[in-house]
Amino acid sequence: MELEISRLDHYGIVAGVIKDLKLIEQIDSLLGVHEQSEITHGEAIAGMIINGLGFTDRPLSLTPQFFENKPLELLFRPGVRAEYFNRFKLGRTLDAAHNYGLESLFGTLSASVCRQEQVDCSFGCEDTTSFSTTGEHLPDEDTEAVIITHGYSKDHRPDLKQVVLELMVSQDGGIPLLMKCWNGNDDDNSIFKHRAKELIEAWKDAESPRYLIMDSKGYSQKNAINLKSLDFITRIPETNAPAKATIRDALKQDNWETWDEQRKYTCFEVEHYGIRQRWIVVFSEAALNRSKNTGEKASIKEKTGIDKDLYHLQAQSFKSETEALDALKKMCNAWKYYVLQEVEIEEHKKYLNKGRPGKNSPFELEYKIKCIVEKKLAQIDQIVKEKACFIIGSNVPQPELGDLEVLQAYQGQDHVEKGFGFMKSPLCFASSFFLEKVSRIEGLIMVMTLSLLVYTTAQRRLRKALEYVDETIPNQIKQPSKRPTMRWIFQLLEGINHVVVRDGQQAKVMLEGLNGLRRRILSLLGASVAKIYQLKPSIGDGFVKRL
Repeated sequence: MELEISRLDHYGIVAGVIKDLKLIEQIDSLLGVHEQSEITHGEAIAGMIINGLGFTDRPLSLTPQFFENKPLELLFRPGVRAEYFNRFKLGRTLDAAHNYGLESLFGTLSASVCRQEQVDCSFGCEDTTSFSTTGEHLPDEDTEAVIITHGYSKDHRPDLKQVVLELMVSQDGGIPLLMKCWNGNDDDNSIFKHRAKELIEAWKDAESPRYLIMDSKGYSQKNAINLKSLDFITRIPETNAPAKATIRDALKQDNWETWDEQRKYTCFEVEHYGIRQRWIVVFSEAALNRSKNTGEKASIKEKTGIDKDLYHLQAQSFKSETEALDALKKMCNAWKYYVLQEVEIEEHKKYLNKGRPGKNSPFELEYKIKCIVEKKLAQIDQIVKEKACFIIGSNVPQPELGDLEVLQAYQGQDHVEKGFGFMKSPLCFASSFFLEKVSRIEGLIMVMTLSLLVYTTAQRRLRKALEYVDETIPNQIKQPSKRPTMRWIFQLLEGINHVVVRDGQQAKVMLEGLNGLRRRILSLLGASVAKIYQLKPSIGDGFVKRL
C-alpha cells in the first residue's frame, strides 16, 4: 500500500476560478499552441498565477519547486508535471505575451471576465504606481519595450530604477479593467492625458454611461481638451487659485449638506478650463484635527526661525530708519503664522574718531530695530479650516448623478490603491523582478495584474454568494462578516491535503482537513472549485450572473 500526500490548501480556489473564467483556453487561442510543448502558454501563465497567489515569496525560477508537492492533476490536467514549469518555458511564455501585446491581451481577458461575471464597469478608477527593479537589464531588441530608468519613486526608493504601471479597476469588486506599462520616468500628467484620449474612442459606443475616476494629476489644462469629451470625477488640485477661492467662499456659507458624522459638503457650479462642472467642497472633521496638529507644529517651527532671525536683525545697525524698516519688511514677508505687534526704532551715535569722544567730536547716526511678534490667530484658524477642505469636481450633470453619488463614486478610488497594495506585497511576485529582459518584466507585471483579476473575482464571488444566502464568515477577530478578504479565506484553508491511497491497481482519492466552515466557504465559490474539493456547490452556477 502506497500513500501520496500533496498540499491543496487554497490553490484549488485559484485553479477553479481560472477554469471557470476559461483563462487558459482564451490565452491559448490568442497566443497559439505549439504541438511539442508539454504545457501550453495558457497553462504556464496559470501556473505563474497560482504561484503568485501562493504567497510564498518564490521567484519564477523556483516555480517547479513550488509545484512539487501540489496535486497538479487537480489544478491543471492529468499528465502535467512540476518540471514543466521551468524558467525556460515561463520565459518563452512571457516573450509570447509581449509579442502579442500585453495591453491588448489583458484587455481581452478582462472584458471576457467582466461579461461572464456581470461586473458593473460604469465607474473606472484610474491611477499609477511604480515598481522598483534591481540589477542590470539586458539590452532588449524589442523596440516596443519600456525603458527602465530613474523617475519619481512612489516606493520612496529614488536610488533604484523603475517601471510605471497604469491600472484601471471597477468599483464593483475592484476588478482590473486595463493595464499598461510605462517608462520609469513617465509622469502621471502625460499618462492620464494619453488614457483620457484613448477612452474617448473606447467608450464612444458604450451601452451604458461610463465614468472616469482619477486623482488630481489627471485634472490639468493640457488634459482639458480630452476631459471635455468624457464623464469624469476627480479631485481638484487645491494649489490653483480658483480652487482656493472656492474653498474660501464655501467656508463663508452656512448651507452645508451632511455626508456623514465626520463630513459635510456644499456644491458650486463653475466653468474651469472651458468645462462646465460641479465643484463639491468637502469639509472633514478628521482632516480638521490633522490640520490643527500640523498647523501647531508649523507655527512652533516658524516661531523658532523668527526668534533666530530677529536676534541677528536686532544686533545690526542701519544707516537710516528706512533701511531698517525695509530689512524688517523683507523678513516679515516670509511669515505665515505671525505678525508684528510692536516696532521700535532706536537712534544711536557712532563717533568717527578713536578715543573718548568730546563735545564737538564728529559722529553719524545709526539705527537699530526692536520688535515684538504675535500669532495671527484669525488667519491661522482660516488656514486650518481651508486645509480641512478638499474639492471633488465632475462634469456629470446633476440629474444623472447627485452630489452624494459623485462623492461616493470618488471614495471608491481606494479600490485601485488596494490593488496596488496587493501587487506590491512582498509575498507575491516582488522577488521576481530580478528578471534581466525588460520585455519579460513587462510580461510579469501583466501576469501580476491577471493574478489580481483572479483574486478579486474570487473575492467578489464569495461576497456576492454570502449576500445571496444571507450568511456570514468569522473574520480575524471572530466577528461575523459578509465581506471577508480573500487573503483571510486563503489563510483559513491552510492544511487541506490531497491524499491518494494506492493498493495494487486500485487507488482511492480523498481530501484531509475539510471541516464545516471550510466546506461552507468552498461550496459558495462555484462548480469548478467545489469539484476540485469533492463538494457539491450550495447554490446554482448562475447566481453570480443573476446578481
